[in-house]
Amino acid sequence: MKKIVHAACPHDCPDTCAMLVEVEDGRAIRLTGDPLHPPTRGFLCSKVSRYTERVYHPDRVLYPQRRVGPKGAGQFVRITWEEALSTVAERFRDIADSADGPEAILPYSYGGTMGVVNGSSMDRRFFHRLGASLLARTICASAGGEGLSYTIGQKTGTDSQNFHRARLIVLWGTNTLASNIHLWPEIKEALDRGARLIGIDPYRNRTIDRCHQHIQLQPGTDAAFALAVMNVIISEKLEDSDYIERHTTGFEHLKDRVSEYPPARAAAICQISEEEIIQFAREYASTHPAAIRINYGLQRHAGGGMAVRAIACLPAITGAWRHAGGGVLLSTSGLFALDDNTLMRPDLIRGNPRTINMSRLGEALLEARPPVRAIYVYNSNPAAIAPDQSKVIAGLMREDLFTVVHEQFQTDTADYADILLPATTQLEHRDMVKPYGHYYLVYNEPAIAPLGEAKPNSEVFRLMAERLGFEEECFKDSDEEIIRQAISSGHATLEGITMDKLKRDGWARLNLPEVFAPFADGGFKTPSGKCEFFSDRLARAGLDPVPDFIPPRESPATAPDLAARYPIQLLSPPAHSFLNSSFSHLKSFIKMERRPTIEISRDDARERDISDGDEVRVWNDRGECRLYAEISDRVKTGVAVALSIWWNKLSPGGGNVNATVSQALTDLGEGATFYDNLVEVSRL
Repeated sequence: MKKIVHAACPHDCPDTCAMLVEVEDGRAIRLTGDPLHPPTRGFLCSKVSRYTERVYHPDRVLYPQRRVGPKGAGQFVRITWEEALSTVAERFRDIADSADGPEAILPYSYGGTMGVVNGSSMDRRFFHRLGASLLARTICASAGGEGLSYTIGQKTGTDSQNFHRARLIVLWGTNTLASNIHLWPEIKEALDRGARLIGIDPYRNRTIDRCHQHIQLQPGTDAAFALAVMNVIISEKLEDSDYIERHTTGFEHLKDRVSEYPPARAAAICQISEEEIIQFAREYASTHPAAIRINYGLQRHAGGGMAVRAIACLPAITGAWRHAGGGVLLSTSGLFALDDNTLMRPDLIRGNPRTINMSRLGEALLEARPPVRAIYVYNSNPAAIAPDQSKVIAGLMREDLFTVVHEQFQTDTADYADILLPATTQLEHRDMVKPYGHYYLVYNEPAIAPLGEAKPNSEVFRLMAERLGFEEECFKDSDEEIIRQAISSGHATLEGITMDKLKRDGWARLNLPEVFAPFADGGFKTPSGKCEFFSDRLARAGLDPVPDFIPPRESPATAPDLAARYPIQLLSPPAHSFLNSSFSHLKSFIKMERRPTIEISRDDARERDISDGDEVRVWNDRGECRLYAEISDRVKTGVAVALSIWWNKLSPGGGNVNATVSQALTDLGEGATFYDNLVEVSRL
């Protein structure tokens, strides 16, 4: 018997597709995109369209296991759920009752599963009630989110479903065809109507190949470019004075700041021509609607927050916000207004636990006081994805660290587990996903029964709460009740969204106009109600209240002595067939990516006697990895790109590019600085 079940893509991608699962005799046989869901348009990316390979892969972790070999060896024996849960509960209780207290226990999770049920509800309730250390989830988006919040007030922006209306589209630090593919039909429609497409990126990725123009900045110099663009717009009187007067604050301060960035200065910083800056400024200011799509790569350096803040000022300077197809888009998540307090229950927090930044996990595992004595990892693979990999692994190798990993596969991190628990996939549990690239909630009905003895995150935390004697009623909430709580905040954007509607249709658009221009008439969610070129909140925090350029910590310009030893600026954007470390262990996806590579310029290759295809060593003082050289005209001399993230144990030398990345944080949001990284490359 066949049936069709509504599902939601759970992965860390702005598209958050609505899926249809074809099930026959209890087995999922095919996934397709929902043709009625406007962002999905009936198609899925090359990764998720093959999701059944993941669900039914023979390497799935399907039963609880206990470590029997040395840490990191990945040797386990099967145990029962009763034994696994009792072991974890006993260790957590012992630690909580010790002198170090429950904050010696650390949860570690991020975007492996994005749903509100299995990503940000029962888990938070459990660790809050336990009194565990809080986790600052900063590894991806916090710098950009802070930059937006200080400028326009919240994480929102141009409706992706209105990009087809734009006459100019700027793809800034984003490889749309690899990591935002469902925006492309909107872009294609705009192009068919005569729009211009400009790409701004240090790397000529496959999306740049489709652009009319590529502006190839040096890594980490986006803010300098944006400030110089505003310099030209203001000096040539191309700004929208009416919009600035009515809907912004601090223009005179911004005007003073951008005067410090004439095109000549910015051109030297960005290593492009003055003419590129001037022509872009004129085209952007004079073309309406003009939409800017930025992504998270450009905020992964020391000045990442300010870079996003500077770019977010542009549509207010030109009045681009007036139009439904104008403005800037980084994230839409701020408009969903789910009932996070009920979902996560911060009121349950016991004592005054510390907060540990997930981007500094290596430091936390090796240096924190009181020490981290237990770590519970779910929805993440820190051994592969966290900065300063050698320190992370040294921490995971500690014999006195009790490590629990709840996973679908035996990842690099799972190899260090003391207890390994089997996790369900998205087809085996109920959830709802809040996207960050469009304005539609997407519902996920379980399509098949859990394989083996796999359990969803929510169920495991309910069972753990019971074993630890937590009596609060919230630990008895079902997954469906959690979803109902999420959409019951009473916020206007959720009006009309019901559980029945989600179940029937599989998705629901926020209560917004179909043609949605969020700031056409101002109404910014800042304290002033205006786009804040000058931020009193930043000033009170002792930070620069006006956008500025904060250079990378590691570049030839800012660290010449370091660059003398490590002259290559290394970027590690997502590989087309991978999503962070998800999918990068499945044979069909490895076949598409072939092997871990580093693209270097002909000049850099010639200087190092490197030929195309050579295995090379990539290293700095923090660590090293081995990759295969691809001589490329897609990068400038002095810049290299290693498409990522490969699992360590599937990489030559047993490590990936994150072995070279520092634990230094961004200016705003305390985010990770993956792309602020100097290395050297040599032929093995």
